Amino acid sequence: MSQEALESQHQGKTMNLIADLHIHSYLSRACSKELKPESLYQWCQRKGVAVLATGDFTHPQWMAELKEKLEPAEEGLFTLNKDLAAKADKEIPPSCRSAMRFLLSVEISCIYKKNGRVRKVHHLVFCESFEAAQKINARLEKIGNIRSDGRPILGLDSKLLLEIVLEASPQAHLIPAHAWTPHFAIFGSESGFDSLEECFDDLTPYIFAIETGLSSDPPMNWRLSGLDNITLISNSDAHSLEKLAREANVLETELSYQGIFSALKRQGPGRTLKTLEFFPEEGKYHVDGHRNCKVRLEPEETLRRQGLCPVCGKPVTVGVLHRVNKLADRPKSQRPPKAAGFEYLIPLKELIAQVQRVGPQSVKVDREYHRLINLFGSELFILRELPLGQIERESGLLGLAISRMRREEVTPEPGYDGEYGIIKVLKPDDFKVNQELMLL
Repeated sequence: MSQEALESQHQGKTMNLIADLHIHSYLSRACSKELKPESLYQWCQRKGVAVLATGDFTHPQWMAELKEKLEPAEEGLFTLNKDLAAKADKEIPPSCRSAMRFLLSVEISCIYKKNGRVRKVHHLVFCESFEAAQKINARLEKIGNIRSDGRPILGLDSKLLLEIVLEASPQAHLIPAHAWTPHFAIFGSESGFDSLEECFDDLTPYIFAIETGLSSDPPMNWRLSGLDNITLISNSDAHSLEKLAREANVLETELSYQGIFSALKRQGPGRTLKTLEFFPEEGKYHVDGHRNCKVRLEPEETLRRQGLCPVCGKPVTVGVLHRVNKLADRPKSQRPPKAAGFEYLIPLKELIAQVQRVGPQSVKVDREYHRLINLFGSELFILRELPLGQIERESGLLGLAISRMRREEVTPEPGYDGEYGIIKVLKPDDFKVNQELMLL
């Protein structure tokens, strides 16, 4: 089906769509040089993403490239221009082709002193037009350097950043990024706050959502009654193409900027149906630890050791689980009445790698990944919706792996101090049984 036909289906209609609202461009530090509009357009379709944040709109070079390569679509959204799209479409499997939109965004790092402590907090900023983005950029350029990195680092109070965003446009929004990450987040153990109010003061009512980050999940956040009326969102924070949609949001809304944010704000007909989540143990900061000493600690053990590494005696990095325990006012998660659902996923390449007993970056895994999406459709469709019988006909072990992921029957090795965790779905006996079946 052509892009034009696909797009005509969605005009003015409420639909279920998957949105990934936090990524970076090739102009951000430690990010892939492949993160450009054309390749993002292609990979969103391979992944199954309908709306993708652009990231990095404060960077003049990225802003110029977005203006050159994107064109207006539905209100507040953009699409790849027709010439680039026609060329890019040739490399997208027919099974994956779908309408895809961009939404202007940037992540901003605020480093400042408040209430006697240095704060290091990252925020996501969104706006509906290049004009609004340029107003924000003009204000921020007077405060610090927005040209050296796609994610600018500014000596700017979070509240003042929110003021700048609100003054630029009534439709511009700020959402705290990866809220629990130890070093750079609103609730981070190293430099964050204990509440939204402590950070934003009288402007707190303008904060309607937080990004939970890879190392926490909704049930962990539900333990804080102060977040009961806050929408929890999840995004990839992708630094490379293949990390797109490792976390994302499933929204029921019309395809427009206002529709998307009305769904996130719980206003109007749209709604946030669910978030697509890492198992939080896979996140780099789920539990406490000290990477240099290869020490991983549960919060209770950290407390017994008075926060010190048992190998070197230095303070460990306090992880997200520990921080949630500290701030929580409920002993167990209690789902708020308005809370969206959630669904755990493991990236398809990681599952294929476990089946093939090789690394996720191997050529063998890449070949099988592309074979499967060519055959069945997007990665998220395969992980979430494809009948298990169809998967098992291609690979019995992969079918078993996806079945266990869907049932949440996994064995985690939690991440800590910047080390990703590992989520195992297959056991040694599974390979023996599979070999025996192949001999029959």
